[in-house]
Amino acid sequence: MLIHRTTRAVPDPAAHGKAPVFIIAEAGVNHNGDLGLAKRLIDHAAKAGADAVKFQTFKAEKLVSRCSPKAKYQAARTGSSESQLEMLRKLELPSNTYPQLMKYAASRGIAFLSTPFDERSVDLLDELGIPLFKIASGEITNLPFLEYVARKRKPVILSTGMSYLVEVQGAVRILRETACPQITLLHCTSNYPADAAMCNLRAMQTLRSTFNLPVGYSDHTEGIEIAIAAVALGASVLEKHFTLDKGLPG
Repeated sequence: MLIHRTTRAVPDPAAHGKAPVFIIAEAGVNHNGDLGLAKRLIDHAAKAGADAVKFQTFKAEKLVSRCSPKAKYQAARTGSSESQLEMLRKLELPSNTYPQLMKYAASRGIAFLSTPFDERSVDLLDELGIPLFKIASGEITNLPFLEYVARKRKPVILSTGMSYLVEVQGAVRILRETACPQITLLHCTSNYPADAAMCNLRAMQTLRSTFNLPVGYSDHTEGIEIAIAAVALGASVLEKHFTLDKGLPG
């Protein structure tokens, strides 16, 4: 599917549902730890016309414990013989690959983003000069981490999957108190894949009216129908997961 690129490296805070939508092609860890595959993901995101391609930056030991089991959807795809820690170690990209990927994305005319999961990863991405931080839903109650990110004085896109409204309020308060220059909230249904009947897109309207902030949608559904509906309901940012081949390991 070809989409129209906005040529912006960050979302427009004044958009509030007006076109063009800022589109993030979420590559995540679908590179399987392979730099060449990561570059191919960038190629396809750029060809599709996305504004940004996004990966995930983490150290497995800082993300999960040694005894953490895999999630059901992870075990279904990769088996249950290894722990989640062992699986995640294979999905890390070495820190010296990030400058290469950012330069490669720039050569393809697409912004490079990555979600950090620890302070060291925040520092790495900040030193690279990424234009904004995208924070995963699982960190929304990690207030010290949110404060650390906000102190980098860059725009933040915050996913809100699995969250109560009071938890979103706490996260927004910390970001605002730490003088984060721009906040965008993404509604998200944290299932993989998410069923269309569970998406509750009107939650975007609740987020917008409660916080008076730009809102968007992090889409975990299959197909494009829910993403289109989210834009129709005023999403100014759309994040969509993609892979080159559903038959790939992982």
